[in-house]
Amino acid sequence: MTKLRGAFTALITPMHADESVDYEGYRKLVRFQLESGISGIVPLGTTGETPTLDEAEEDKLIDIAMAEAKGKVPVILGAGSNCTRDAVKYVKRAKQKGADYALVVTPYYNKPNDEGLFRHFKACSEVGIPIIVYNIAGRTGKNISTPLLARIAALPNIAGVKEASGDINQMMEVITTIRAINPDFAVLSGDDALTLALSALGGDGVISVISNIAPREVTELATAALSGNFVRARELHYRLLPAFKAAFIETNPVPIKVAMNMKRLPAGSLRLPLAPLAKENEAKVYEAFRQAGILGPEDLQGGTFC
Repeated sequence: MTKLRGAFTALITPMHADESVDYEGYRKLVRFQLESGISGIVPLGTTGETPTLDEAEEDKLIDIAMAEAKGKVPVILGAGSNCTRDAVKYVKRAKQKGADYALVVTPYYNKPNDEGLFRHFKACSEVGIPIIVYNIAGRTGKNISTPLLARIAALPNIAGVKEASGDINQMMEVITTIRAINPDFAVLSGDDALTLALSALGGDGVISVISNIAPREVTELATAALSGNFVRARELHYRLLPAFKAAFIETNPVPIKVAMNMKRLPAGSLRLPLAPLAKENEAKVYEAFRQAGILGPEDLQGGTFC
């Protein structure tokens, strides 16, 4: 199994005005990612509004992603649930569909103790597909401590972590503690703004939101940082930083869908309970992405901003 390194796009799910899934738009987005040189794609993650999709919709999206990307770049398929039985079912689906990895988030809402978390990931690891642990306490209410992650990482088929704790000290602990035992354990940033910092500290890149609209730029940033070209990496980091910040001016993926609609990329509407971006924030999103060199004056007339 090749270690994951680079920039991986946490794909949005484009939707029509009636909240139905735009499958052809999704196919176009996957092709756009591949043509732009992205390192890999991540369907059915948080950015894809997966909690609001039903299984039939998910299956169609998986089939499109696999048909377009399989054999070209790694596919890291979202397979999380706060119910362990369902998570195992989704990990099995990822394996059956031919995904290269399954992304398994910390069980949310239940707030299990460390033993419960360990057993959850153990059950998922036994399916037999490489697992990326997704640590995002801001969404789940539960942080995976480094000692617990080290215990999970010792299980078969645990290939890495998407670190979205926002705590750079914790990320350093993960690298120094787990890498000493398993050099092939991938540590990927879950925050675009920390791609450079984590890569400089020994991380392996990013699972990115911004690369939905700027895959070339985010890939170049990750590549420069991972190759030690920090002059170029810093230049790209600070250029893209306004967009990194604006993408979270409201709940992800609301702002990135707005920016993509401005750019005339298939994004469309949102599905409740996510609501359209506040009107006063539209100009802020445009200006931030303009400063980042992603949007221009022609994109002000991009259409519906969801």
